[in-house]
Amino acid sequence: MKKIALFASGNGTNVQNIIEYFKDNKQIKVELVVVNKKDAYARQRARQLGVDDIYFNRDDFYNSNNILEELNKRGICFIVLAGFLWLIPQNLIDSFPNKIINIHPALLPKYGGKGMYGHNVHQAVINNKETQSGITIHYVNNHYDKGRIIFQAFCDVEKEDTVETLEQKIHLLEKEHFPKVIESVLL
Repeated sequence: MKKIALFASGNGTNVQNIIEYFKDNKQIKVELVVVNKKDAYARQRARQLGVDDIYFNRDDFYNSNNILEELNKRGICFIVLAGFLWLIPQNLIDSFPNKIINIHPALLPKYGGKGMYGHNVHQAVINNKETQSGITIHYVNNHYDKGRIIFQAFCDVEKEDTVETLEQKIHLLEKEHFPKVIESVLL
């Protein structure tokens, strides 16, 4: 059984989708949801689906091995960033080489980097009159959105699209593809 940890900072729609996808899987189990905001709704989603969650602050994350020790204690072998907004510290990257992946709500290498998340990404895509957007699932290194790309899925950006309508298209792509790509990487 491969145990994975999901890292999240916010609402947790991807967290819920991934937990539900692997609920009855005999080879992969979502063991833990790790959040960096006490009030992240991802915690509620995890609890409602019977998955443990833990909160940590910036000091724990960057200046201690507390998170690494907790992951090791629980037998975590893979980390999935599901709406997690902090750069991953070197101790986790070294301990989980090519075993941390992230989903980004745009087609990297465009619209990546610090501050490029959620509405910011979609607004930039619309402002630049792009005709396509999508999702990118990539390995994590110590630079925002610079890890090797694993998978991309595309959607059209129509002239009448707003940030909200583009976000809906992106959420549909995330829901359809993210759990399947996690599974393909792990098996």
